[in-house]
Parts: sequence; C-alpha cells; structure tokens
Amino acid sequence: MTVLDMIGRTRLLPLRHIVPEGSARILLKLEYENPTGSMKDRMALAMVEAAEKDGRLRPGGSVVEYTGGSTGVSLAFVCAARRIPLQIVTSDAFSKEKRDHMQALGARLTLIPSPTGGTTKTLTLEMIETAKKLAAAPGSCLTDQLNNVDPLPIYERMADEIREQTKGPVSAFVQCVGTAGSLRGIATRLRALDKTVRIVAVEPEESAVLSGRPSGSHRIEGTGAGFKVPLWTDGLADEIQTVSTEEAMATARRLAREEGVFAGTSTGANLAAALRLAGRLGPEQTVVTIAVDSGMKYLSTPLYAG
Repeated sequence: MTVLDMIGRTRLLPLRHIVPEGSARILLKLEYENPTGSMKDRMALAMVEAAEKDGRLRPGGSVVEYTGGSTGVSLAFVCAARRIPLQIVTSDAFSKEKRDHMQALGARLTLIPSPTGGTTKTLTLEMIETAKKLAAAPGSCLTDQLNNVDPLPIYERMADEIREQTKGPVSAFVQCVGTAGSLRGIATRLRALDKTVRIVAVEPEESAVLSGRPSGSHRIEGTGAGFKVPLWTDGLADEIQTVSTEEAMATARRLAREEGVFAGTSTGANLAAALRLAGRLGPEQTVVTIAVDSGMKYLSTPLYAG
C-alpha cells in the first residue's frame, strides 16, 4: 500500500440539524477525508497517471498547472509521492494555507497578484497563459485542468460510491462548477443509473456566467472561472443556482457550528443550494452534495479569520 491508495472511499454523512423539518434529507459526501483534505486528490492522481501512461509525462519530466489552490495541493501530494517535480501558477486571491501546503510538499510557485483580491476572468486567463509559457520548457507537461478529460472516469466511479452509500435512489445531486469535471463525471454516471435524478449546478452570484450574466469578482475559491469552462456542456445540469460569496461563507459557518462539519467556502455554496432544493422537494426525497475540502485550508481567509 502507498499513500496514494488512501484516495477515495470517503463517507456519506446525513445532516441532522441544519436541514429544516419537512425538507428532503441531505447527504454530504465528506471529500475532506482524502489525504490533502480535498476531493481534488482524485483528479490529480488521474491526470498524472494518464499523462505517464500516454507519454506526455516522461521519466525525469515535470508537471505544470495553474490553480486556485486545491488542485495544486493535490498535485503536489501526488507528485511528491511519485518523486515528480511540480511547478504551480497560482494567486494571492487564494488562501495562504493552500500556498503554504503546496510549498511544503515541494512545489515551486509562481504567484499572480489579484487586483480585486478575488477570482476574475482576467486573473484566470493570466494564470493559464503563464502556465503555458512555463510548460514550453523541455520535459514539462501541462496537466491543464480546465481542458483535461482524464479525471472524468474517476468521478464516474465516485458516483458509484454515492449510489452504494445511499442504499436507495438519489433524487438530486448538487455541485459547484469549477472545472466542471466532477459535476460532469458524477452526473453522467448518476443519470446512467437513474434517469430521474435531478442535477443542479452551482455558481457564484457575483460571476454567474452559466446563467447568462456578466462575469465578476468573487471569493468562492475553486469555482466561477469567469467564463464557460471547456468541460461544461449545455444540458449538463437540469438547473443552475447562484450563491453569493456572503451566503456561501455564512452557510459554511453554520455547517461547522450546527453539524460539526468543518469545510470550505464552496462547500457552503453547495449546501446553500442543496437546502433550497431540499425545501422544494420535500420529505421522502434524497439530495446529495459534497463537502469539497477542509476548513483548515481557509483559517486565514474571511471565511473563518477574526
């Protein structure tokens, strides 16, 4: 067994206090049980393994990625375990904990300042272009998470975990859109198992581009790139909900205080949308959503600081 074998098989927790009476039950997939405290461990391992298998990443080569942090931490973890050099392009828009974690695992960081302090389309595109330039060096492999389809099968397997753990039908699945890879993989498999399942995508209210509104700056890390990401496809979701940064943070804090589940801002956005949906669906229904990562990654941010 290696440390990479610890990825996956996270638990599914029924929420008992935060869900109002008369609502559907909400089950929370505890992805912070993965080794780095994030669901991105699944994606990072899939991208590195696929690149090694098809020859994009050769022995002695290095990995390059642009990231808001969690993908970078997960790649740093996988690359450390595989002894692969890693270069990360990130920004001060994202938590210091994530940047420190990447460096602790041996990643080299290139930092792009955010004029707004948040995620914007301009910042995302600058990070991507910087990573492409770094990846032009001989022996470098850009994993390119926004365009990489290699993780889709592992998210389909995550859907199988969910169905096995629910021990019954899933009425709806709710997930924030970052790369759209997890939503796409999980939704595809859940629909293959049950065509009646409702898929709900979540995006920041301040940058609701999937809803046809202008892009803007927000602080829900790992979501809302500011443009329609390549892995997003029309018809992927039955419904798109928007959640503001303020509501996402407030819901994450409630989750910690009322359920003892300590998670990040995108988890708060997931839960805020899931609570609305559960109220509409009513009892005898089951809504599944994800605790994307640990609140330990956000202690210095407005989510928990002060």
